Amino acid sequence: MSRSVKKTPVSKEQANPWIKRQASKAVRRYSRDIPNGKYYRKIYCSWNISDWRFYTPYLQAVKEWETTGSTWHRQVSFQEMALSWAKNFKRK
Repeated sequence: MSRSVKKTPVSKEQANPWIKRQASKAVRRYSRDIPNGKYYRKIYCSWNISDWRFYTPYLQAVKEWETTGSTWHRQVSFQEMALSWAKNFKRK
């Protein structure tokens, strides 16, 4: 098993199909001539497709786990919370 960790501990939002479809529609409906193959990048900004990054430090995740406990939700143990944090932010 690999012992490598992420260089940048962030979790990115996955682009959903609706956003990708809007980008392809914008390129197809472009009325002027596209001079070369890479010009589509200037028609629709790629940052609009998926640009959200999330980072939660481990100590902040522990503090949120301690303070936000409600009885009507399924209680998550400390070990489950630590494993989910490591899965999202630390491991590759």
